Formats: sequence, C-alpha cells, structure tokens
Amino acid sequence: MLRHDFVGSFPRADVPLDPSLPELALIGRSNVGKSSLLNALVGQRIARVSQTPGKTRALNVFRIDIRSGEWGVVTPHAFYLLDLPGYGYAKASKTDRAAFQHLLTGCLERARLVGVVWLLDIRRTPSPDDGAMQDLLAARQTRVLAALTKSDKLPRGERRPRERTLAATLRLDEDQAVVTSARTGEGVAELREAIEELIRETVS
Repeated sequence: MLRHDFVGSFPRADVPLDPSLPELALIGRSNVGKSSLLNALVGQRIARVSQTPGKTRALNVFRIDIRSGEWGVVTPHAFYLLDLPGYGYAKASKTDRAAFQHLLTGCLERARLVGVVWLLDIRRTPSPDDGAMQDLLAARQTRVLAALTKSDKLPRGERRPRERTLAATLRLDEDQAVVTSARTGEGVAELREAIEELIRETVS
C-alpha cells in the first residue's frame, strides 16, 4: 500500500499545487476501468468505481508518495496524479464535451506534467475519440504509458495479438503498452515500475 493524499477536486486545470512536484495525468474513455486500475495501483480504494459512465466531470488530484521498498525504489519520491474525467461518453452534452476538452488541454500544458497514463480497453477497437486523443498527445509530444485494461475479459491467447493491434493502430511503441487487469492484478506491478521510472527520470 502506498501513502496517498486526496488534494482536491477542481473544475479548472490551472489550479496551483504546493509543493511543486512532478505530475502525471490519468486519461481514458468512459467506462474503461480507470477508477478500478487507480485503486489497484495504489493498493487501496481511493477512487469511487461508478456504474454510471460520464459521472466524473472534475479534475481529481492525488499526491502519491513512493517510499523506500515500494514500487521497487530505494529513495522516496512523490508526485501528483491528475485523474481526468473519462472522454467519449455518447450522452455527454456539447457543453460537457467542450469543458472536458478545455480541462484536458489545460492539463497537458501544465509545466510540471511528465506524461500521461492512457487507459484503453484491450477488447475494443480504437474509436474516433481515441484517434483524436492520440493525435493530440503526439502533437504535444506528451510521453505516454498505455495501460490496456480488462485483460481478464479475454482468453490469454488473444491478449498479445490485441496488444500488437492496438499499439499499431494508435502508433505506440510496444514498450509503451502494459496489459493490465484490476481484477486479477495482471500487469499492475509492471505499470507501477514504468510510472516510477518516469517519475525518477524527472528528479534525477
């Protein structure tokens, strides 16, 4: 279990955070399993798992402390996790879609942002919204770790081919993608290590 603190829920992306720490954004389509994976990463329920897609509309900020012996690190590090609302909810109004786009763009422009963890359902063909997200991340040269969620919903033999297909479709390097399952724990430790490495690079 990691030490964590809920900093707050904010309607705008330009909220000042003190102290200044590296920041990592968590993004994904509605109903991709974002809250479940976040809880699995931290080892405790810190995000509410909702059965209603599109319910979260604010930026939720957590401070995560990686202490000695956790996530495989020797020295302690801390960072802010910026949990963004899910995108692509079909019933969202034009106003809500515009508000999300403004929130996302603002987060990607934050000076301390070191990258994003992009959640993608391993079972699903990338949508136009996913393609637009890839274009935005590529245009801004944002570092991306792709977490392919809900692997427990697929037979084991189908997971690797799906990983390759998603990586190719969204122009991701294979080492950027981690197959995960919040239910079984598959890939959670590997994703933690990738996040830790990303954070450590910014403070070394």
